[in-house]
Amino acid sequence: MINVTIEREQSYIKSFTLTGHAESGPEGHDLVCAAVSGITFGAVNAVFALCEIDLDIDQAGDEGGFLKVIVPDLNNDSLLNKVSLLFEGMVVSLQTVEQDYGQYISISEK
Repeated sequence: MINVTIEREQSYIKSFTLTGHAESGPEGHDLVCAAVSGITFGAVNAVFALCEIDLDIDQAGDEGGFLKVIVPDLNNDSLLNKVSLLFEGMVVSLQTVEQDYGQYISISEK
């Protein structure tokens, strides 16, 4: 199972962590894994491209199964709102996957 943990500071997403494997299909054909990977990496890439900030990213090597992204302290409210909106969109997309494939993904917030 993929476990997603969203950590907030005030109402903003400060970090998120993904651990585990969906194992909803054979390697290379796991649709849940592909969806979650596409959603999370798409959001991270959008923040890089549109907000031009350096996120703190830690991920597993070839074995996969781990991703942690930390948003740095931002003193610019406009930029913070932009980053937050992009990551909130990611959460909505992940929740959609969870609704349909809840046996393979679990989302929690701290």
